[in-house]
Order: sequence, then structure tokens, then C-alpha cells
Amino acid sequence: MADIIEAATRDHVPSSPPPLSTPAPKGPIPSSSPAFATPAHPIREARPREAAPPVKATILPVLLPPQTLRPWAFRTFTKKHNLTLASSALQALATFIGKNCGSAWREEGLAEKVLEEVAKGWKRQGGGVIVNGEGKGLKGILADLESCMEGGRVVSQGLSRTPSLASAGSGRGESIFSRPDTLRRDDSNVSFGMSALEVDDETEQANDPRMFLKVVSAFEQPRLTYNVKQKHFEKITSPPSLLPKPSHKTDLFHQRYNLVLQRLLRNESFQGPVIAPSRAHSSQRTSSFATQQAYKLTPIANLLGRDGSSHVLLGLLTVSPTGTLALSDLTGSIALDLSSARSVPEMGALYTPGMIVVVDGIYEEEGMGGHSGLGGGGGVGGTIGGRFVGLSVGGPPCERRDATLGVSKGSDGSQTSSGGGFGWVDFLGVGSERSSGSRMRGIEKRMLARKDHDAARRKIVILGEVNLDKPRTLQALRRIFGLYTAEAGDGYPMTFILVGNFVTHAVMAGGGSGGSIEYKEYFDSLASALAEFPSILQAATFVFVPGDNDPWASASSAGASTAIPRYGVPDLFTSRIKRTFTAANAEVERSPSADMNGEAVWTTNPARLSLFGPTQEIVVFRDDMAGRLRRNAIHFKSSEPQSNDDDHENASTPSVEEPMDIDEAVADAESHQPTKSETVQNAGILAARVLVKTILDQGYLSPFPLSTRPVLWDYSGAIQLYPLPTALVLADSDAPLFAITYEGCHVMNPGRMIPQGRKGQTQWLEFDTQTRRAKTREITY
Repeated sequence: MADIIEAATRDHVPSSPPPLSTPAPKGPIPSSSPAFATPAHPIREARPREAAPPVKATILPVLLPPQTLRPWAFRTFTKKHNLTLASSALQALATFIGKNCGSAWREEGLAEKVLEEVAKGWKRQGGGVIVNGEGKGLKGILADLESCMEGGRVVSQGLSRTPSLASAGSGRGESIFSRPDTLRRDDSNVSFGMSALEVDDETEQANDPRMFLKVVSAFEQPRLTYNVKQKHFEKITSPPSLLPKPSHKTDLFHQRYNLVLQRLLRNESFQGPVIAPSRAHSSQRTSSFATQQAYKLTPIANLLGRDGSSHVLLGLLTVSPTGTLALSDLTGSIALDLSSARSVPEMGALYTPGMIVVVDGIYEEEGMGGHSGLGGGGGVGGTIGGRFVGLSVGGPPCERRDATLGVSKGSDGSQTSSGGGFGWVDFLGVGSERSSGSRMRGIEKRMLARKDHDAARRKIVILGEVNLDKPRTLQALRRIFGLYTAEAGDGYPMTFILVGNFVTHAVMAGGGSGGSIEYKEYFDSLASALAEFPSILQAATFVFVPGDNDPWASASSAGASTAIPRYGVPDLFTSRIKRTFTAANAEVERSPSADMNGEAVWTTNPARLSLFGPTQEIVVFRDDMAGRLRRNAIHFKSSEPQSNDDDHENASTPSVEEPMDIDEAVADAESHQPTKSETVQNAGILAARVLVKTILDQGYLSPFPLSTRPVLWDYSGAIQLYPLPTALVLADSDAPLFAITYEGCHVMNPGRMIPQGRKGQTQWLEFDTQTRRAKTREITY
């Protein structure tokens, strides 16, 4: 049968050759119908099948709460990349990871890789230190990252290091995580506070430290507010006003209280142990925890219903409408009884209404049938019933500048930026610590530590209470300028700070100093005296800080406390002094590499001097603060017994048994801590220490009620001492001359340039910017 089929098939094969276009099959098979003589059609080769696309792993989206992702985000963004996540950004990241990583985001470490790529992408595209989820930056990064994920993993190799990930729709192959070519250096560092430095290579090689000196007035200082929820500073975008809304007054106290509270909670005394002691531990182990017990602050509103319990409160000392003391915080107010309280440390600081204090005491509720008093029983936000019996009162502990900015000292004594703190915040508009601090410290060390550099060039001369309406003042100034001209072999000081009042009585207020014409003549006389020393004018910067007697504020205040910050002396009275500087600079032909010209700066009160960017900050403030503190201070019960007359005499003298908690550098200063063997002449130093501790612990230049010392609400940030400056010039004509260091801040008071009762003598301070210490200089005229 097979032979018949084969023969039949051979007889019916067409004699014509197959078409050339059809290749001969390699393995022909018989036709499906050989009996009907149907030809066998050639079978084309089967094309190789394309590889099927890999099947994406199925991801089951989960709902990931932001608080659950917060520890992972904190480790990646804050600790590793020094970024701060806004709440909106954390919500966007939690939604993205829950959708694209699923339930395996924690076990397989998918979330950490995504967070790492997002953090690197944010920094490479020039984002700021605060990652905000409401803008287009983070949304664009997440959208492009989603297209490069498979099975919850980022499959693109080198996503954050090479431009392998091109933006969607662009054929350039440019990575979204790389900086665009049009982004300049200064543009990328705007959020890090480097745009105001303007330091190029030529400026960096300059030899004049005044190239890195900037006078920042109170009205030019950046206006910042502390965000309690996100725990960082934000820039206030609304324009300031001299007549703001009443709500701005409330914001002033809220801002001040929140700054003190966050500073206090970072103090070791208010931080409890991370691991609580177990009940199963032995008594020896639990006793070690007892010695490290931390203080716990209680909101005032939480005192209700807790009669007889001890608490530690943080609040603002106020005077109630009934004339009694009260303590207020953000939750309410309570009557304060300080009849049995003592100051901690005793005789260490002064406390007045308007200060924020820490009070330790016992809460006593009102009797069931007793009268609640004015405003009593108001609950949260009002004055609660009862009273708080204070046992001890103290100021909030001061925080060093290094701790605030996150700067640590190495083994060799050099300062380096470390994690934590507010190092990315530009408080003065001259650059932040994290962005430019290391570079500026290098320039400072090279410029100030040079052996061939003139020692006097590092000095800042501070003159206090320069009363130009007194003829002796001009004689003393000529004597001082003549002294520095004679010492020109060591160079001239780089800055002279002249602090008012520039007249003895208020101008244009009917006082003895006359009106505007006489005031201008006083400065014209000063210009004539300065013109005699052109070499000093060519090499130094003169900074003039006004007082309460200077115009225009004195016209309405008549010498009383004016609102601060206040503007400088108007240009109407200073035109001749400016022409004197112009004439002195025109006498010298300077090359481009020479030192900069001398200048006169008429700044505000208070004012700040920034030297080498964020490295050094000097605050200058003119105010008779010591007398105001003594007039408004609260008197506490003395803990010393007064059994005889000798004890009574000793009680009138300030106690020195309990020294202030100051830094180690105070021991080397001229104003060291007195001992019992020292004479009563050091009473002025003790009073100065009380003044310094009071102001720096408050972190505020005007810790008084607004009725005592008015403050412009929208410019209250210029009154803050946070972070702590490297030096503070507290020009107080009522206090003696002193120079004291407390918690790394060197506080100076130049006193009166012509001291009372010392005829023919003048005194001033010289501040060395290298050692950051001041010394007293005196001369007869």
C-alpha cells in the first residue's frame, strides 16, 4: 500500500519547478489529501518567538501611616542627609511606599532604598534643607521614580549617581536627579544661606578682615518664626508693619515662649532616661536611675483637680488685674504665691514681671465654699482657680551657641559642623553654619592667626555714652585717636563702635540739649575732630549706635524708654561726617588688591556685627537695663539666718558661696569669680554677673512688660538672643565697666567714656576678634 501511495504521489507532482520566491522546505511532509493529488504546500520556517515581557510581581498596596514610616525617614533624611521632612512630605512618602512597595516595605528593606533615592534626588535637584511635599519638586521625583520600580524595587542601576534615568518625554537622557546646567552655584545655595556671602577667590585671599565684616541692622535681619509642629524655623513672608494687627502681639509672646520651651526640653535636666528601670532589677540598679531623675514640666491647665501635688511650671511672670503676681503659659494662668520662695541660685539672677521662669512648688485648690476671685475658674485659656505656692524660682538654663548650631570641637580644639541643631538656618542673612561655617573658619584662622599680621588690626574699639554736647568728650576722642595714631606701627583697629546717647538730654523735647540745629552742630564738631586723623578714617569702619535721647524717637519720648528696635540717627545730621570720610578716602590711591576704604555706618539699636559669616556674631545694644531690673525686681526671702548684728551686716553683701554656672574660660578672664578674701570693691563685678546671667538665660534683650519697655511686634526677632552670640555689647551707663564670659558668650559694658567723679580720665574697651576677649584701656586727657 505504501508503494502505491508513493507511486501515485510521484505521478502527480507538477513538472514545473517551484517558484524561486518560495524556498524549498527542509522537512517536507505529505499533503493532507494525497488521494486527490493535492500538492504539498511548502511550509515556511517558523519565526523565533520574541521573549515575552517579564511578568511584574504583583504588589498588594497597603495603607502605611506616616507615623509608622517616621523612624525610617528620620534616619535617612535627617541623620544621613541633614534634611528636614515636612509633614506633607512624610504623608506623600508614606502613600508612595505603601502603594509601590506593599506589605514587604519593612521586611525586605524596600522603604529604605526608596527613601535613599528620594533624598539624593532632592539634594541633586537643588532642593532646600526642608523637604516640602506640596511643591512640584517631590511630586516630580516620585513620579519618575515610580516608572523605574519593579516589584517594589528600584531596578535602574546607578539611579542616583549616573544620568541613566531620563525624564519622561525628553530625549536628552538627562537624569532628574542631576542638577540642571542652568543652575548656578549661588542659586543652588539660596536655601542654605550662602547667597549673601559673596565670597569669591579674590576676596578669600584678601588681607583686610573688614572684607568679611557686615553690619546687620534690626530691620534688615531675616524675620523667622519657630514652627512647633515641624520643629524648625520658617521665614515670615508677610510684610512687616509698624502698626500690625493685635494678633501679632499674641504671636510675640507665643514665639518667645516656644523658643524657651524647645531649648529647655533639650537640656539634660529635663530629659528622662531612654530605658526605664525594670521592676525586676535589683535595688542597686534602680538607685542609679533615681540619681538621674529628670524634671517634668506640667502645663498650668493640667493642675485642675490635683490639689496638694508638687509640679514644675514654665511660664511668664505677669501682674494680674488685682495687682498680684501670676504665672501664664499657653494653656492658662494661675495666681502665684512667692512669699516662701527662694531664688536658684541665690543672688544669682533677678526676676521681674515679663520674664519666663521655672517655678517649683505646690498647687492648692480653692475651698469648696470660697470665692473664686477675679477671673477664677476659667479653665483652659483663662485663670484657673486656686494658687501655686512657689518654693524655688529659677531662669531657664542658657544654651551654648555651639549646641544650638550643631558645632562640635575636635581634639585639636578646632570647630567642625556636626549633626543636630539649627545649623542650616541663616539667622542673619550672611550664611548658615552648615553651608559656610567651615570655610569661614578656615579664612578666619588664616587671616587672624598670621604672625606677620598686625595685632591691632584684629581689635574692635568700643566707646560708650559718647555725649557730644560736652566739650570734654571731643577732647577725649582726640586723645584716643591720637593714641592709636602713635601706635600705627602695629596697625589701626578695624572697627570703632561709638554708642550713644550722643547728647545728655533728649533732643527736641525741651531739654538742655537743644533742638535739631544744635544736634547737627554736635556732629559737625565730631566731623572736625575726625578730619584731624585721616589715616584712621581710611583704615577703619565707624559704627554709630543711637540711644534713647537721639532723634527722632526722643522728640515724643522726652528721654523715656522708646520702642525697640529703633532706627539710627537720620542722614540729616550726619552728612558732614560722611563727607569727611569721602575726603579722607580720596587722598589715598588704592590698588584693587589693597584694603577697602574706611566708612561710617549709622545703624539701629540694637544692631549686629557679623565677622566671617556665621563664625562670629557681635550684638550691640544701648539700654540702661541694670537700673530697670533693680526697680522692677521681685524680692525673695533670704535663706541665711539673721541671729546677730554680724549676720545682718553680712546679709547685706551679696553671697559668693555659690558661683555661677559659667564656662571654663571665665577662670582665665580678668573678671574671674571673686572669693571670700576679696574686698567689697568686687560688688560691681557681682552685680554685673547677675545682670549677665539674667539676660542670657532669658535669651531676650528686653525681658520686661511692653508697658515698661515697648517693642515693635513685627521686629521682635531682632531682640532675641538665639542662638547665643559670640559677644554682646550691653552698653549701660548706670552699670560699671565690665567684661564677663558666660556660656561661651563674652558680655561687655563699656560704661561711660568719661566716668563720673574721675576728672581728666577716659576709658573704653578693646575687643580682640582672635581671642574673643576684651580688655579695659584708660588714658588721661
